[in-house]
Amino acid sequence: MPSWCDHVPLRHPLRELRLVSCRSQAEEAEVRLREREQASYERGRREGEQALSEQLIRQRAELLELQNGVLDALQQVQPRLARECERELVALALDAAQKLVAGLPVSAELVERTVREALTQVEESASYTVLLHAEDLALLRQVNSPLLLPSGGLDRISFQPSENVTRGGCIVHTRFGTIDARRETKVELLRKAVLG
Repeated sequence: MPSWCDHVPLRHPLRELRLVSCRSQAEEAEVRLREREQASYERGRREGEQALSEQLIRQRAELLELQNGVLDALQQVQPRLARECERELVALALDAAQKLVAGLPVSAELVERTVREALTQVEESASYTVLLHAEDLALLRQVNSPLLLPSGGLDRISFQPSENVTRGGCIVHTRFGTIDARRETKVELLRKAVLG
């Protein structure tokens, strides 16, 4: 067997000669294993990037859907909130007006105006009873109010004190019904008319 140190005679000169390594089978298997690992790594990386991209697209769609839901909910809440605020402001204004009116001093002119207003709703031919707070009736008597004078000599009107009537208001009873012209009743009617 010739040794590697011997010369090999050739008939023609060698051209395009390449050096081939003499690796062992174990080295060849290791190289192929590394190449497969690298290919698997690249395939896994591409699949991971694709999965991540798909997940990001899904999350973006979910976030957009959530955003649209929140905006829709806000658009639905806004009119209702405006109505509630309006009702609360009206109620507050009515409460303030009621407290303001309740704090006004009661004068004979105020009581007369209230009674005349209530009497405009009474039938002319009907007889009726006007209930007033005892202090308001005393005030009308003190100033000799023309309301207390008999009208045309007929006894169709009578004035009586009542504990059910607050200062500045009156209740008129007729045979056809009752007219409640107390301050608190007027405020409540106004409240119902405004707030529904």
